[in-house]
Amino acid sequence: MLLISQVKLKPGYSMMELEAKIASILKVLPEDIKSLSLEKESIDARKKPDVFMVLNVLCDVRHEDSVLKRIHSDQVKKYEPVEYKYSVTGTHELKNRPVIVGAGPAGLFAAYFLSMEGYKPLLIERGFDVDSRLKDVEEFWNTGVLKPGSNVLFGEGGAGTFSDGKLNTLIKDKFGRNRKVLEIFVKAGADPKILYENKPHIGTDVLTKVVKNIRENIISMGGEVRFNAELTGIHEENGVLKYIEVNGIQKLPCDCLILAIGHSARDTFKMLHDSNVHMESKDFAVGLRVEHRQDKINKALYSNDPEVLKKLPPASYKLAAKTEEGRGVYSFCMCPGGFVVNSSSEKGYLCINGMSYSKRNGNNANSAIVVTVGKEDFGSDDVLAGVEFQRKLEKKAFETGNGFIPVEHYGNFKAEVRGEVNLSDSDVDTLFSFSPETKGRYTFAKVSEILPSSINKAIIEGMEHFDKIIPGFADDYTLVCGVETRTSSPVRITRDDDFVSLNVKGMYPCGEGAGYAGGITSAAMDGMKVFEKIIAKYKPISE
Repeated sequence: MLLISQVKLKPGYSMMELEAKIASILKVLPEDIKSLSLEKESIDARKKPDVFMVLNVLCDVRHEDSVLKRIHSDQVKKYEPVEYKYSVTGTHELKNRPVIVGAGPAGLFAAYFLSMEGYKPLLIERGFDVDSRLKDVEEFWNTGVLKPGSNVLFGEGGAGTFSDGKLNTLIKDKFGRNRKVLEIFVKAGADPKILYENKPHIGTDVLTKVVKNIRENIISMGGEVRFNAELTGIHEENGVLKYIEVNGIQKLPCDCLILAIGHSARDTFKMLHDSNVHMESKDFAVGLRVEHRQDKINKALYSNDPEVLKKLPPASYKLAAKTEEGRGVYSFCMCPGGFVVNSSSEKGYLCINGMSYSKRNGNNANSAIVVTVGKEDFGSDDVLAGVEFQRKLEKKAFETGNGFIPVEHYGNFKAEVRGEVNLSDSDVDTLFSFSPETKGRYTFAKVSEILPSSINKAIIEGMEHFDKIIPGFADDYTLVCGVETRTSSPVRITRDDDFVSLNVKGMYPCGEGAGYAGGITSAAMDGMKVFEKIIAKYKPISE
């Protein structure tokens, strides 16, 4: 098999055009090509108005060795796939089956592989199964009635279930973990395109089915999954884990615990802190979510040609800047054709996220514009100071919107922060204004009152910079929504080189909540890394 890289074709290319292009590059006849498949596909719109699809293509061709000898180009190489490999080499006996806390991607993938190798893990999840969770979330969005144990952030699949389902990661895939994650998602029902798309995504509507299928695979391979089962205590003797407490009443003997809690398990963070588990405060980011018309973003990033736009997916962006004061400002979790989502998990507090369905066919694009924050913003060195900082902002957002998602035109937001004159109703040009696309009710309010002044000013500085990259990004009619606080965990539950807690032997902090991942794919991969450490120490459970 050959890998041909940097193959450029126009959007909407046909298989015949691709075959002809590959035959030309390899200097063979089309009939010499046995098969073609995509290894990677991306969009190059840097030299507008020309837009190209850039492909890495896998080709099975007749007389491969002679073709390679004839073609002297770095563009054509022998394909050497990176396969995910591991060995079960552990010698220690497990007194009890491994327990995994949290059914987000880290927990699900750790459970998946442990089940496959005969470790019979028990996966406990404080929230509900995905079908029950879907009903609870829809009820919350429609009525505002929040269930603290079953919502956008808690339940099967974790917080990423109600998101865009983005699967891109900055982690280099030297060991094939990333590819294996994508393959398991495809096996569970995701579109096979995620195997080669440069920015793969699943979409909330598909992801809910995928996580359910992964759970059923875990059970079929010998694992067990329990919902409405919250970790409420851990107990150790001389620094060695002995048992855990579930729902405040059940004690489970446990000598191997994978702690894959999410970034919003605030009560669990407190319980661990009170139990003297070693933790550290961690920087994260907070900000607002901005909405634009998706067609405006498409034209700015791709082309003004409607025929070209028909052949391309909704455009996405990734933006970053540094303010004069040295703060980082960047876009986060950009959702093409998506919705701003009320993702609150505590009554009387409000936070938001972005979400897209698989087709990404909503009217608006949205993205968080966030600013890095740390101890100097929290006003304390306490380990849980970041949590309290989040809560303070979320309480203010809830009060500002009276329980609804607060929304404001960027022109008014900017004027209020700078002490200038706001837009009047007569200034709002209906040609440019548009409606928010939200899941959960919204209201127009003074979003400028939610965040500290220094963060508001940093957001404006970032927005004005981004406007130079995407013209119109910071126009007066851009919508800003508050407040985005759950970008990543506010703590890190520290671990050693074997991924074991620094002061509780037998406990493996894992994934996004523990501070070791930043998205669906990286969290799943961290779950796999913990699995690898466990099988290197322990033997599978005997019958």
